[in-house]
Amino acid sequence: MTATQEGFFADAAMIGIGTALPAYHFCWLLNKHFEIDFRRDPDQNIPMVKKENQYYFPIYQYSFPNSTHTYLLYKLKNGTEALVPEIRHLDYLWLVQTANPEEDALLILGELKKIPDIQLAQILAQDQLKSLNNLLV
Repeated sequence: MTATQEGFFADAAMIGIGTALPAYHFCWLLNKHFEIDFRRDPDQNIPMVKKENQYYFPIYQYSFPNSTHTYLLYKLKNGTEALVPEIRHLDYLWLVQTANPEEDALLILGELKKIPDIQLAQILAQDQLKSLNNLLV
């Protein structure tokens, strides 16, 4: 892990999510369920070039008021391309950046499993992902 990766992922936990919902509907559902406000900033889209084609992967962000705590929600697929190939079976990745990311991720995971439109939700270990650089924003 590079120094940049270590800094970005130091106080973070990751939840992989499988759902057929489009991103705008999924964010609306999460915002309603968790009483938060995920927002998309098109300037933060992650670009990727493969076989001379350009792909963009949107990121949705929620920053807690008066805090350094942040949630990032990555859309992991664009057509047949995957932002993080080793978790190609997942549709979204929720990055939890808080003071207690592991505990907070477990609480979020429990809530995600209550939402009928979500087929899969699981905690992901950072050391299992070789493409962490693709998540840096």
